Amino acid sequence: MILTSPRLKTPFLGFELENPFILSASPSTDELSIARRGLDAGWAGLVLKTTSLETTSVDLAYPMMSSFAGEGGIAGMGNIDLISAYHINEVAERVRILKREFPRKLVAASIMSDSREGWQSLVTILKSADVDLIECSFSCPQGSVGEEPGKMLAQSVTATERVAGWVKDAACDLPVLIKITPQVSDIVAIAQAVQKAGCDGVTASNSVPALMGIALDTLRPIPNVGGYSTYSGLTGPAIKPITLRTVAEIARHVPGLVISGNGGIMNWRDSVELLAVGAGNAQICTAVMLHGFDIIRDLTSGLDNYLQDMRINSVVDLIGISLPYIADHDSLPRQKVRSFVVEEKCIGCGRCYIACRDGGHEAISWESEKRRPSISIDKCVGCGLCLLTQPVAGCLELRQV
Repeated sequence: MILTSPRLKTPFLGFELENPFILSASPSTDELSIARRGLDAGWAGLVLKTTSLETTSVDLAYPMMSSFAGEGGIAGMGNIDLISAYHINEVAERVRILKREFPRKLVAASIMSDSREGWQSLVTILKSADVDLIECSFSCPQGSVGEEPGKMLAQSVTATERVAGWVKDAACDLPVLIKITPQVSDIVAIAQAVQKAGCDGVTASNSVPALMGIALDTLRPIPNVGGYSTYSGLTGPAIKPITLRTVAEIARHVPGLVISGNGGIMNWRDSVELLAVGAGNAQICTAVMLHGFDIIRDLTSGLDNYLQDMRINSVVDLIGISLPYIADHDSLPRQKVRSFVVEEKCIGCGRCYIACRDGGHEAISWESEKRRPSISIDKCVGCGLCLLTQPVAGCLELRQV
């Protein structure tokens, strides 16, 4: 049974979500039966996969999924998926069905078009279906309509403000989120353009354009689609740091703009980080595709236990709590720290010695008879590289001196 806790209740654009976890627009929300199972499992809401007008041709290429591995498994997943093969009328009917069956869940829909008339027609149809919220895909790296061929709408401040204004004019009081991309020189300017257009917030952000790899046996790029490939949208753990920075920048510099966080959130710990830098909720895609809807149990129980342990009363009190501690480099305090070996935890692997010898400051020597590192306080600058190599947690420490 899914956990319900007062601590997890999350207000969001006029809704009270039972928890801060939403299924993002993805294959997990593209079939009615699958979307229904997701809401049944305990997710607070969903965004149906990006749809388009009936006249839009959707020509998908297969295979579309790929990945690359890290030490703990998949570090990043890539896809060359585009938008839903289901057009707006079918999606609007699904909105009606899901709202009847799950009246207390957030049911949102994502849209994409290439004209003012198209964007506004999509909004009008969804409004008639009583959708709770509209998300606009301005950032699909696999195929989007920007000011230049191959560019995304959200890579242009002027295009973002103009098209977001079209959508909000048609939506009126209906909440609108613009899904943006981190692939810009000034994410704050893009978010400000969304705010100027009158939209309610942003989804920050989307997958990151990437070439997923080259197959060494054929020297063909991945995924191999009849011998050819294209750039994928990279998702999963690899992009979490980019997401955190994107959300933090918007939260710090665009007050009043609501943020739905999206990108690289795999577990409750990731969600704490996302909320702490200013996201109002967490949209999740890749973790569900790899591990299933039931991860909602770990997400909710883990987050609730964390809030209780930290004596934080609610999700609301967590949102943005870390922002005051993000500073420009010149404002960082200058402190004298040095690395120390914790003898009782050292296993004599030598990894810290090698790292400091060849990538640090030659501050660690190796005592071969004792199989122990020795750190020179005079040479050590406290860079922290050695701590990244430790196989046993706590075998090295940075201390102020």
